[in-house]
Amino acid sequence: MTFESFPEGLSFFLWATLFLSVVLGVVVNKTNFCTMGAISDMVNMSDYGRFRAWLLAIAIAILGASILEYLGMIDITSSFPPYRAGQLIIVENLLGGFLFGIGMTFASGCGNKTLIRIGGGNLKSIFVFAVIAIIAYYMVYPLPGTDKTLFSILFIDWIRPMSISLDGHQDIGALISPDDSTITRLVAGLVAGIVLLFFIFKSVDFRSSKDNVLSGFVVGLVILGAWYLSSNIVINADESLYSLGDYYEEWDMLADDDEGKPAERRTLSSQSFTFINPIGQTYGYITSGLDKALLTFGLISVFGVILGSFLWSLVSKSFRIEWFFDMKDFATHLVGAILMGFGGVLALGCTVGQGITGVSTLAVGSIAALLAIIFGSALTMKMQYYKLIYEDEASFSKTLITSLVDMKMLPSFMRKLDAV
Repeated sequence: MTFESFPEGLSFFLWATLFLSVVLGVVVNKTNFCTMGAISDMVNMSDYGRFRAWLLAIAIAILGASILEYLGMIDITSSFPPYRAGQLIIVENLLGGFLFGIGMTFASGCGNKTLIRIGGGNLKSIFVFAVIAIIAYYMVYPLPGTDKTLFSILFIDWIRPMSISLDGHQDIGALISPDDSTITRLVAGLVAGIVLLFFIFKSVDFRSSKDNVLSGFVVGLVILGAWYLSSNIVINADESLYSLGDYYEEWDMLADDDEGKPAERRTLSSQSFTFINPIGQTYGYITSGLDKALLTFGLISVFGVILGSFLWSLVSKSFRIEWFFDMKDFATHLVGAILMGFGGVLALGCTVGQGITGVSTLAVGSIAALLAIIFGSALTMKMQYYKLIYEDEASFSKTLITSLVDMKMLPSFMRKLDAV
């Protein structure tokens, strides 16, 4: 996709992003694709239908990304965020994923589900969105009147020293075969994708669920579409071809003035869907007075998913205004939003950003974050269930230990509450 000017290329990039985002919003709302719901179904009802839909999206993304990267059609290694960075921030991935998993359970859904709920009329999710936006923004950008971010104040001094510096990239292909990572990435991706597809489609119930199959395929394809789109916008300037990011770096030489120049180069890198950092970007965009220089793939994707969900809610007549039941419901969502804001930035993504987009790169940090999100959410659901059944008898320690026993992480003799 070659354009004669940077504004033309950027405009196409953002409009195409909006289209993909609207499709994502429509399909996720229609099919009730929900990662927290998938974990809830699995933990509470032993129903793996929506979990398999999530895995199908992952499988499609892995297979497509592996093949397209091998063919040189997408650029994953220099992506934003840097999933394959040589510094493996494993503790941040695990802690952030765990906090995010707890948070999305308290807040009734992950970042993507929050956007879907907003489009469907849920005012609680607007509140959750606002809290996530403020925390995510100040985790990355300095607090007013200072040069400190929430990350630098609360985390960097103790958590960053636990990162692991690698000689190369952190994806499975590069770790297995540093000298021939290209073919190894392809093989690893094909094997992982095929194994996942076998597990997914061996279920007769899943194969008969049109919504689950549709959602898995479409979400996976939309993730791939964004990878392809963001890797293939080219500007023809002075008889040379530049990507959006390369053009930005040569701006002073290629452009007559700064009109139309984006605020940051990294937002022009190859990328796909993630939602916590972009939700934070909306806070910066709004407080800047809607500065066009701050329009990014992430920002457009946030509004596009909301729009798609809203359109489907109108078509299906499912638009409903919802508010908090009581102060307990308010407090629970507040805590959940706070944990998602901190956790999503620490983990470098959410259930979509790390759980699908990140995993499609086969990055170790993304896989770790995904597992931590699932564990955090599943553990929280288990504890909530025991608290609901046993009420005052179920102390925090008893519910925690019993839940860990149920999850086979502690021996059965340590059980404090009878299984239900």
